[in-house]
Amino acid sequence: MKPRVAWRMLQIQRVLVRHGLDDFVAATHLYRPLMLLLYLLPWNWFPRDRGQPRGVRLRLALEELGPIFVKFGQALSTRPDLLPADIAVELAKLQDQVPPFPGIEARAIIDRAYGRPLDEVFATFEENAFAAASIAQVHGATLRSGKDVVVKVLRPDMALVIGRDLEVLHALAALAQRYWTDARRLRPIEVVREYQKTILDELDLMREAANAAQLKRNFAGSTLLYVPEVYWDYCRANVMVMERIHGVPISDVQRLKSLKTNIARLAENGVEIFFTQVFRHNFFHADMHPGNIFVLAEDPESPKYAAVDFGIVGTLSPRDQYYLAENFLAFFDRDYRRVAKLHIDSGWVPAETRVDELESAVRTVCEPIFNKPLKDISFGQVLVRLFETARRFNMEIQPQLVLLQKTLLNIEGLGRQLYPELDLWKTAHPILREWMRERVSGRAIVERLRANLPELAEAAKTLPQLVQGLIQQAADGRFRLQVDSPGIEELKRTVRETNARRDAITVAGVLLLGGIVWLAIGHNPAWPGWVLVTTGTVWLLSVWRKD
Repeated sequence: MKPRVAWRMLQIQRVLVRHGLDDFVAATHLYRPLMLLLYLLPWNWFPRDRGQPRGVRLRLALEELGPIFVKFGQALSTRPDLLPADIAVELAKLQDQVPPFPGIEARAIIDRAYGRPLDEVFATFEENAFAAASIAQVHGATLRSGKDVVVKVLRPDMALVIGRDLEVLHALAALAQRYWTDARRLRPIEVVREYQKTILDELDLMREAANAAQLKRNFAGSTLLYVPEVYWDYCRANVMVMERIHGVPISDVQRLKSLKTNIARLAENGVEIFFTQVFRHNFFHADMHPGNIFVLAEDPESPKYAAVDFGIVGTLSPRDQYYLAENFLAFFDRDYRRVAKLHIDSGWVPAETRVDELESAVRTVCEPIFNKPLKDISFGQVLVRLFETARRFNMEIQPQLVLLQKTLLNIEGLGRQLYPELDLWKTAHPILREWMRERVSGRAIVERLRANLPELAEAAKTLPQLVQGLIQQAADGRFRLQVDSPGIEELKRTVRETNARRDAITVAGVLLLGGIVWLAIGHNPAWPGWVLVTTGTVWLLSVWRKD
């Protein structure tokens, strides 16, 4: 382990101890050999006043540890059903109430980014940030044209801070890969690699601006979701300028109710937005915690979502998209055998898994949660049960799906806060069914064919040369057909081993017989039977040589 990684791990433990989170240090087991010394320290002999409540101490520790830990707290904050209430309330403040860095630093960053003073770009600029998160903070401003905008500024030295903590995560993943019995199935190194790509993408605000523009195109004319306009002339790698929206934070349910917002419709629209992004557009906002979602409630009966912060987006391969959709539909239809078979066909579980056993296990976990509103379902408990099932069947984590799973948990957490009576299955089922019908329709097939037509035409151009080359090789006797099959290779290996054993036995038998003949001739050379024995030995040698 690199010295600076070991030092960072010590710093993490020191921060936890300083904030009175000794139990977390003990739970990590990183310093198990030193735990006796920890208990011998004088200040641990007597109960001590830790000052602030544990939720506050945990939030402050995560803030001090940096962006990766803040994001961990953000993810947890969307699951109040999994946390004690006092901790859930405090962690929710990490969504947009992280302490900002000084406004004068933000001004200096913007000046350097534009290569000229900020006052020449903006008519007004609010030096005090109105929202601050783990990676960047947001200031209000007005363009010279009079448009209200928000200016997002990356925190100073983010690349160095993120790089250091990524090294820590890689070190922990390597230790887990080496010593954790579940490492082969959970693939910690690959999961950390996927997370690294995600977090590094967030450090480029030009990429975030491009994500916002794509999402806006996808929902152009939609009554479900509004995406702010990007002002490209003012965007740089560490500064981004977007249209300012004035909506109600999704977490302010009381205010939404006071505006007589149709909460049920809003919750159903949220589910439709998620499935539309994942399956119809294959481009989804993957950081949908409450700090990033607002509601435009000018028409309370037809409320509209507005999204911000597009640093994390996700896509799926066509193969994963298909298997995921089929799994959802089979799950909604309670076709657990289909769920089990899809998991085997996709390679998510080993091919030798018995379908009936996996089917029974999935049924046991999923059946109790049907026909229940969100308020009566503990997805935390369901996930624990599914985790136990995965371990039993050696189901491997799919790193490419981790981002989607995180988003799904965020959506469920939002739905629980917004409208606990939501029937998730009833809302999602027809959306997926319609997408699957469209996918196999004649029009969709023609569209896919037309989209691939240039590649097919290019391949057709090279086909005559390819066929001519194969014919020439066959005519010259140079044509070889290589078949790569594990079964054939296994058969070849078995034959080789069998031949080797047979040869060894034959040689040993011939040598033994020859030795007996040689000794016997020396004992009684006049016996006429030696001719027959010698002839038999020569015959055995000739048979062995032919084989």
